[in-house]
Amino acid sequence: MARTIKNPKKAKRKNKGSKKGDGASSSSSVPTIQPRVWQPGVDELEEGEELQCDPSAYNSLHAFHIGWPCLSFDIVRDSLGSDRNDFPHTVYFVAGTQAEKPSWNSIGVFKVSNVSGKRRNLVPTKSAEDDPNMDAESSDSDDSEDEEEGGPSAPVLQLRKVAHHGCVNRIRAMTQNPHICASWADSGHVQVWDFSSHLNALAESETDGVQGNSSVFNQAPLVNFRGHKDEGYAIDWSPVVAGRLVTGDCKNCIHLWEPASDSTWNVDPTPFVGHSASVEDLQWSPTEPHAFVSCSVDGTIAIWDIRLGKSPAASFKAHDADVNVISWNRQASCMLASGSDDGTFSIHDFRLLKDGNTVVARFKYHKYPVTSIEWSPHEASTLAVSSSDNQLTIWDLSLEKDEEEEAEFKAQTKELVNAPQDLPPQLLFVHQGQKDLKELHWHAQIPGMIVSTAADGFNILMPSNIQSTLPSNG
Repeated sequence: MARTIKNPKKAKRKNKGSKKGDGASSSSSVPTIQPRVWQPGVDELEEGEELQCDPSAYNSLHAFHIGWPCLSFDIVRDSLGSDRNDFPHTVYFVAGTQAEKPSWNSIGVFKVSNVSGKRRNLVPTKSAEDDPNMDAESSDSDDSEDEEEGGPSAPVLQLRKVAHHGCVNRIRAMTQNPHICASWADSGHVQVWDFSSHLNALAESETDGVQGNSSVFNQAPLVNFRGHKDEGYAIDWSPVVAGRLVTGDCKNCIHLWEPASDSTWNVDPTPFVGHSASVEDLQWSPTEPHAFVSCSVDGTIAIWDIRLGKSPAASFKAHDADVNVISWNRQASCMLASGSDDGTFSIHDFRLLKDGNTVVARFKYHKYPVTSIEWSPHEASTLAVSSSDNQLTIWDLSLEKDEEEEAEFKAQTKELVNAPQDLPPQLLFVHQGQKDLKELHWHAQIPGMIVSTAADGFNILMPSNIQSTLPSNG
């Protein structure tokens, strides 16, 4: 289940830029050491060694925090357009805190603007050795003109806080009406909020000025449901039926919410029951209005049809340990991904249900519990996974090992890429640097952007090799 941030401490601002080596001027007298790829859980750091981020692996990478750690957040859809590729970017979020005292908690509604970056070539077409006059950071993109004018300025965070009693276990924004958000509290309450006034204020505000308002708004939720017998983490809005919601608790009960109007809901007091332990995650079908799936500490995944009563239509053993998280593929609706407490994650094909085994792939890369998993909204075979081993990994399940292509790549890079030999060919990217990773989300309107939350704050990242694999609209 691996979900609680223990002994939370308020985050302190850190500079997470790459380290440049203090003795650059004396580099001629120091032997050059070729950097190597470090494998977490495999390699050990020798005395005097340190890990350094390679900024050239990212089109964009930024870190920020809103004070207390956040176990859960969501990206809020905006009206700035779909498939946005030009820097700088603007992103809207909602997030719930894990403060030391219940009364110190809040839901943050915030905007991060001026998210700068630069699209990079995976393999330079011409090396600096071949052309000494070429800028080492040259790119085929002129998205970041400000980089040529003294470097990009930092992203601007603008924050509005809404008081929330108790820690926020999970929070989700409705796809169709993103100003409507639902939150699970550790007090056992599920609340629905209208954050339209805060989002409008952020949209109208200028990026110049202070980074956030320290005042906390006292706002009543639209709904405060107390019908669950325990706290919970599972919650999901239907992408097909606006306002339809399911919530699951640690007592194995799932409640269905049906919208009665734009601001009221009827919650079925009789729960759906089919698991023998805590319901950890819920996902509505991306295509069917009546179907959703759930996963549980009991190791199973259940498929439900709300028209067929309060028992699951089907259920199957998915992992040997707790099933922490699931993600239903919105590009290929027969596919479901699940992540477990034992560090494995699996890919299921619902078309194989009748055969009794839905698993088409299982990966054992992570050594600690999987805390979040999500399919890319832009590429059906790509998904991202976070784990308690402090890694965020990105996978393309369509890839296979190609020795000829590897040899060509090594020739182009002149053997400077010293990659480990035993990595799965489907592993595209490993992101590190955050402690106690909890949740990740792809940005549905900015291809290639992932946002993650951890005990020490948020990261916005756009790996360069992910961007290059996305389909082009042109």
